[in-house]
Amino acid sequence: MLPDGRRLGAHLPLGGGMVAAVERAQAIDLDTLQIFSDNPTAWRRRAEPPRELGAYRTRLAELGLGPIAIHAAYLVNLAGPDDAFYAKSVDVVRHELTVAPSFGARFVNVHTGSHKGSGLDDGIARIAGGIATALAPVPNGPDAAVLVLENSAGAGGGIGVDVDEFAALLGAITARGIAPERVAICLDTAHLWGAGHPIDTADGVDRLVGELGDRIGLERLAMIHLNDSKAALGSRMDRHEHLGAGAIGAAGLGRILTHPDLRHVTYYLETPGMDEGYDAVNAGRALDLAEGRPLAILPPEAMQLPGSRARTGPSVEPAVEAESEELVG
Repeated sequence: MLPDGRRLGAHLPLGGGMVAAVERAQAIDLDTLQIFSDNPTAWRRRAEPPRELGAYRTRLAELGLGPIAIHAAYLVNLAGPDDAFYAKSVDVVRHELTVAPSFGARFVNVHTGSHKGSGLDDGIARIAGGIATALAPVPNGPDAAVLVLENSAGAGGGIGVDVDEFAALLGAITARGIAPERVAICLDTAHLWGAGHPIDTADGVDRLVGELGDRIGLERLAMIHLNDSKAALGSRMDRHEHLGAGAIGAAGLGRILTHPDLRHVTYYLETPGMDEGYDAVNAGRALDLAEGRPLAILPPEAMQLPGSRARTGPSVEPAVEAESEELVG
């Protein structure tokens, strides 16, 4: 656990089994995990729950891991103008919110999406309408998952690049009559950097946190995807890197992990090499950053690892439908 009770998790692969992922989280001293509930690169959702679901839930409870997050399928785009694609996206989000309690998940994380050239205002309106439709049939009980909208690095019309866009989006959602406790936000640090937020210094982090508090309210910030970045500031690129080994660096990430106004947030790693032992490495580096210790120099091969997290859900077949263009972030 991080200092002052903050909770740290990671997006862990489920290829070896759901229970094995829980055991891995415990073995590397994580407090929680983020998972896919199903294949992240296909529209079709499984008809039956995973065979390991009961054992997985039992082990989660025994170890006290949480809050669990489900990352929605990469294909989802609630902001785009294509009606068929939009309808499928809404249906997948509804499905993830419906099954989340059975996975013990408190959060369903989804990318805000791209307006695909149709304009920011139209994209925001579609997102708000899609969320209203997805949430309508899902009971809002004590076990209901919170829908958590993730910021964008800004490539290709991505929405949610700054506080202004998130304020407008949350305002449009509230105008649809959706209770504020049902929708929160997630900040991916690599996306923030790509979108042009100078979070490589404590001052830069403090300015962003202050703006979020003033414009939106920090109670709406539920998750942080804790990643360094291979990309340049303002490049609009989403390229994750090991903590402290990228362009953001130790000073900014350390401040994000220790900012006094972010104690309530859950942090999830999406750094490279999660299934090659670097989940433990980055978990250790997060603790070092939070406690102000210098970071070890990583070996050259660590900097060549592709991808940012496992791309399969529990016991799913390979995708047979078109994959999204962007599979990181």
